[in-house]
Amino acid sequence: MATSGIQALNGTWEYVDGENFDEYMKEIGVGLTTRLAARSIKPSLIISENGGKWTVRSESSVKTTSYDFTPGVEFAETTADGRDVKSTIKFEGQKWVHTTIDKNGKKSVVIRYVDDKGQQMIDMECGSVKARRWYKRA
Repeated sequence: MATSGIQALNGTWEYVDGENFDEYMKEIGVGLTTRLAARSIKPSLIISENGGKWTVRSESSVKTTSYDFTPGVEFAETTADGRDVKSTIKFEGQKWVHTTIDKNGKKSVVIRYVDDKGQQMIDMECGSVKARRWYKRA
């Protein structure tokens, strides 16, 4: 398995912790009930690539979701919280930049990368709200 760049994201990851995730969810339009439920979920992420097509699968005791994408190609995505968005994922250097735009034109950017400790960092931004989640390799 590659250990650098985008390929380093391949594999299975376990949730470690997060910062400001509730405020981020509020900013992207997630309702209170869903936000309360999300607080207790500690998902595993499975990221894989086959022939240039990538799959991201999020598994928890409550819900499993997945999406497939080709870098740079816009696709329709239903997020884990049920929002329908248009997404584009581009690879920029060592980072994976996932831009979503919802039906009201609200834009969110999620950046994934593997830090110098080998953890997957996920930086999220919508409007003026920033949040972070991080995962360790399973």
